[in-house]
Amino acid sequence: MPDPSDPPRLTHLDETGAARMVDVTAKSPTVRTASATAFVACSPRIVAALRDGSVPKGDVLAVARVAGIAAAKRTPELLPLAHVIGVHGCAVDLVIEEEGVRISTTVRTADRTGVEMEALTAATVAGLAIVDMVKGVDRGVSLREARVTAKSGGRSGDWVRPAD
Repeated sequence: MPDPSDPPRLTHLDETGAARMVDVTAKSPTVRTASATAFVACSPRIVAALRDGSVPKGDVLAVARVAGIAAAKRTPELLPLAHVIGVHGCAVDLVIEEEGVRISTTVRTADRTGVEMEALTAATVAGLAIVDMVKGVDRGVSLREARVTAKSGGRSGDWVRPAD
């Protein structure tokens, strides 16, 4: 058991502090799941347009959903130390709320390492797709609150973000 007073050991750094890709070769594939959320804050005008489907660029939520799924599968291309793993399932759910759009993602795999970054990438890229599609009408739109909310599987087991 590590001493709690010791500084945390960052797995993506070697003994000299240089960046490295963690070697997961000896690990056995297991079922792993991760979830993440993000929020796109929009003006009341955009929220109304999203609800009635009148955003000039088209079906914002459909585009965001597909963008999030595509992003989960491409995470290693964006994050240089992320492993290339099989994304075996990816759900991107979008809910229009009073002040914007809540994005929730869940990614699943049966591989040697977790999918937290894939879930977070899916949530943030879905949010960016929304921003891209509404920014012409609402320059003040913003992507906020991106965070991993839960993970399961692997050596470290299950984790759920405590309520704020």
